Amino acid sequence: MENVYLTIVLAPLLGAIVAGFFGGKIGRRGAHSVTIAGVAVSTGLSLWVLSRFIWEDEPVFNDAVYTWMVSDGMRFEIGFLVDKLTALMIATVSFVSLMVHVYTIGYMADDEHNWPHGALSGKNSYQRFFSYISLFTFSMLMLVMSNNFLQLFFGWEAVGLVSYLLIGFWSNRESAVFANLKAFLVNRVGDFGFILGIAAIAMFFGSMDYAEVFARAPELADTQVALFGGVSVLTLICVLLFIGAMGKSAQVPLHVWLPDSMEGPTPISALIHAATMVTAGVFMVARMSPLYELSETALSLVLIIGATTAFFMGLIGLVQNDIKRVVAYSTLSQLGYMVTALGASAYAAGIFHLMTHAFFKALLFLAAGSVIIAMHHKQDIRLMGGLRKYMPITWVTALIGSLALIGFPGFSGFFSKDAIIEAVGASHLFGSGYASLLLTAGVLVTALYSFRMYFIVFHGKERMDEHTRHHLHETPWVVTVPLILLAIPSVFIGWYTVEPLLVNDWFASGDWNPILVAHEHDTLHHLREHWHGQAAFVQHGLTAMPFYLAMTGLVLAAVVWWLIASRNPKIDEQLQRLGGPVTRALQNKYGFDDFNQRVFAGGGRSLGRALWNGGDRALIDGVIVNGSAKRVGAMAQRMRYLQTGYLYHYAIAMIVGLVALLTLFVTF
Repeated sequence: MENVYLTIVLAPLLGAIVAGFFGGKIGRRGAHSVTIAGVAVSTGLSLWVLSRFIWEDEPVFNDAVYTWMVSDGMRFEIGFLVDKLTALMIATVSFVSLMVHVYTIGYMADDEHNWPHGALSGKNSYQRFFSYISLFTFSMLMLVMSNNFLQLFFGWEAVGLVSYLLIGFWSNRESAVFANLKAFLVNRVGDFGFILGIAAIAMFFGSMDYAEVFARAPELADTQVALFGGVSVLTLICVLLFIGAMGKSAQVPLHVWLPDSMEGPTPISALIHAATMVTAGVFMVARMSPLYELSETALSLVLIIGATTAFFMGLIGLVQNDIKRVVAYSTLSQLGYMVTALGASAYAAGIFHLMTHAFFKALLFLAAGSVIIAMHHKQDIRLMGGLRKYMPITWVTALIGSLALIGFPGFSGFFSKDAIIEAVGASHLFGSGYASLLLTAGVLVTALYSFRMYFIVFHGKERMDEHTRHHLHETPWVVTVPLILLAIPSVFIGWYTVEPLLVNDWFASGDWNPILVAHEHDTLHHLREHWHGQAAFVQHGLTAMPFYLAMTGLVLAAVVWWLIASRNPKIDEQLQRLGGPVTRALQNKYGFDDFNQRVFAGGGRSLGRALWNGGDRALIDGVIVNGSAKRVGAMAQRMRYLQTGYLYHYAIAMIVGLVALLTLFVTF
């Protein structure tokens, strides 16, 4: 099986290398063919591996494939840990990536129009983009298949690097350059905490291997470090690792990079926001469950941060007018649900929502991209309307994605989101009441912003210009086929996977359980004890508060942005004006960006100016460089008076010098 796992990882890398280095020779068709083939091979093998874990009791693979270095007894290796958690992740990542690759053929077909005429950066941009997204897939697979912290860090940083290249792909746009720099810097803040956490693991455990660290973790449960009056070693490690997860999975306050990443092409928006980079933090915390279960402080922090992100970031989606940014804030909110589940020790529910979210969120992003193509790359929903009759496939698939997102009964998002809300409600950790309230209220917010966008875009009056309306039509098959293939699991995947994942403890595999939950933290036991099948779960959901809130949001959105908007097209603007300071706060994104620009960016520039003026100009140039020259000049000015040109002056100087030397000689 080692060769199979190597192929899963290396096939996308091979496609990226060929398309990247030889794209000019093989052309567009060659570039997308080789990268799609590589990801297709990876997808096929990943699904086969997952099927073996489902039906054939495949043994866990945990071994090194390459030893990089051994230092003071610590081994630094490249290795794979393939268990049921890994199998689920690689299947999800590779399948969504394959859909994005196919979709990209249609979306990037006219990419040359996005570059200035004759720009070298626009040459072979199509091939370069396919190389980047294939490399992105390789990086994510390396991350989720790692069996040690060294390889985890490699994949962690690699997805960050490639996301920087992809977000700023249209480098001729100032906004794209700003967005990719912002993403890079914010992630470096989180990664600083992440690498400190890994360093602490190396210091206290003396190993980089997951299995060794997890086995020794209970021994260090009561160990303290002299920090802030005494902190548990495991609490310190878990908090530092979670800071890294806050950056990658865009949790408050390190969330600010994610909405701006919409400056990149839509395919990478779908890839980053659905199943790859932003889920890396969720996966990492779930993988580290043997550590987090030994620190209730860390779990409470995860719980509170996740719930805060889920609710307050969802509110911002209500005032966004860019179609991609509405979906982006939806991603922030749903990531908050996943992270909250992790804090409530419902790791299986968090991973379950990660999987279902990957399908319907990729579907929503690609549907938004389909609309953008038809609208000649206009993204303002206020310039749309009535697209239902022009784009029936996009309309139906967007409706499916929206219903899955709000947790409509029977759709995939219903099973995973309801399981998270119930698990958080059953938690007794500090902050669980706060989290339960925000997650429940977040259901109403999700329904409002989702169907606000849906009704404004696909229903009501047509608000586009005549030229755009005249050329409206459904997008090509390379765009619509991925939409259809993603819509299918968005409807059905939850129904078939909720029981094995959450009830039957499918993740347990012999002696190795990838997700460890302490008995006192088990918040899914109520679901297991009262499980009577999927139909009963749906029936129970119909009587619960989240269902009523979701339906309230859907009906309210339909009334406001469909029925009333058909008679009063400016109702959305009027509602936002009615919101007054609340609307301004949401449009200002709670001031996070302004604060960062003024305090961190502005403070950094001010510090730089101070160092330049005080250090470079005053000290180095003024004192050391120019000051030395001035002192030499001043000395030379004085010394030149000794050079008078008169012989008797020189004779007197010689006599004085001789007398001085004789005096010194006699004295000493």
